[in-house]
Amino acid sequence: MPFGRVQRGSLSGLDQKVDTPVSSATPTAASAPARLWRLARASLERLRHLGLSSKLLLLTTTFVMLAEILIFVPSVANFRINWLTDRLMAAQLASLAAEASPVGGVPQGLQNELLRTAQVRAVALKRNDQRLLILQSEMPAAIDRTYDLTMAEGRGFGAAVGARVAAIWDAIVVFTGPGDRMLRIVGSPGGGAGDLIEIVLPERPLKAAMVRFGLNILGLSVIISLITAAMVYMALNRLLVRPMMRIAANMLRFSENPEDRSRIIEPSARGDEIGVAERELAHMQGELAQLLAQKNRLAALGLAVSKINHDLRNLLANTQLLSDRLISSPDPTVQRFAPKFIASLDRAIAFCNNTLKFGKAAEQAPRRELFLLGELVDEVADGLGLPRDDGIGWRSDVPPALRVDADRDHLYRILTNLVRNAVQAIEARGGSEKSSTVAAEAGKGLVSVSADREGALVRLRVADDGPGVPPKARAHLFQAFQGSARKGGTGLGLAIAAELATAHGGSLELLDTPTGAVFEIKIPDRGA
Repeated sequence: MPFGRVQRGSLSGLDQKVDTPVSSATPTAASAPARLWRLARASLERLRHLGLSSKLLLLTTTFVMLAEILIFVPSVANFRINWLTDRLMAAQLASLAAEASPVGGVPQGLQNELLRTAQVRAVALKRNDQRLLILQSEMPAAIDRTYDLTMAEGRGFGAAVGARVAAIWDAIVVFTGPGDRMLRIVGSPGGGAGDLIEIVLPERPLKAAMVRFGLNILGLSVIISLITAAMVYMALNRLLVRPMMRIAANMLRFSENPEDRSRIIEPSARGDEIGVAERELAHMQGELAQLLAQKNRLAALGLAVSKINHDLRNLLANTQLLSDRLISSPDPTVQRFAPKFIASLDRAIAFCNNTLKFGKAAEQAPRRELFLLGELVDEVADGLGLPRDDGIGWRSDVPPALRVDADRDHLYRILTNLVRNAVQAIEARGGSEKSSTVAAEAGKGLVSVSADREGALVRLRVADDGPGVPPKARAHLFQAFQGSARKGGTGLGLAIAAELATAHGGSLELLDTPTGAVFEIKIPDRGA
């Protein structure tokens, strides 16, 4: 008779009936999956509203309990194997006692006592291909399940793993079953007493022993899980959750009043990612607070400018009415300068009207036309009084026939801002640093404008031999209220000039020169 892992049959010498239980599955109601799905969705929804600490505690406990379960199930499976092995050893001892009887047989009362001590119903040994029934209870037992404990012996790694998985499944079956089956266990006898030993025993004592062992292991696992979860929770809560909650609380507090610099987070000395996040958050909050403060100052300045602009526009309008009388004066000098004076007044009034348009999308688009660039450059010099009697010289190297395609008023404003900045730079330098060349040509300093055309592009360069632009001012040179290189300056002139040059599709940039400052304006023709 072959020995398999699971067999239905009879022990040699036992006339028994195989009673195979038929398992039946209870049908699940059609609405059960829907209820389970709704319950799962409700649970997930509640989890989303939990705090970070609660989620951490729940996840830590869940994962630690899962790890304990993965340890608990194999432990119970090992206990089952050990318990059955102990029954085999006890049955072998009982069979040895029965075989040692001097009368050649064992009375039924003694057999029952040996079987009760070994907790089995029958014992059989296989020797030399012969199966001998050593002990048997009075009541024959119907075998429901046969387990062969010798399957993994002398086999490879795969067989051992398969036997381990099967043992775990068998342990789960014992736990979930009713415990009323009769089991046949096949194993190897110790001490070379035979080839195989077979025992028949009820499942109920095995299940009771496994339940007691499982409860002990479960209690110990719960205690270990709680201690481990608490330690992991406290460590992660201190290292991660509390710093994150501190950052989140600071962000909410800072958002209530971003202009209050006392609400900026104070970074810790941590060198990990949390410390980096705190330092970057502090830097970002500081820049935001500074930017908002600057915006408020600009808003206040805009309000003041609008009030000043209103009164100044009225004063200029009155001056324009008075200047109309100069045209009728017969003085040649007055006749020479009156048109330029009236043109300057007209530009000043137009500037007042357009003052509040700076920085808005409503900046007037360039009204381009072709005109002689040299005349406009000379007009800028006359408007600024160059050359001046205090020693600031002027030189124009613009070809007389050079024409530029641009808005005349816009280009006038660009050149006026750049030339005025050059004059102010020379004045700020004073006469202590002037070179011998400057002293020979212009005394205090020299401002020059040059231009040339390359295809459809016109380049203008405004140069001076002043102290140049300091490196600190270069980073924000064309930003309003930030790029001033002169004490008391606002930086608006260069910002306006750069914006107007960009509106023409060109650019304004500072060239690298060993001395002084050279600004280059690029104005492309329309369609270039």
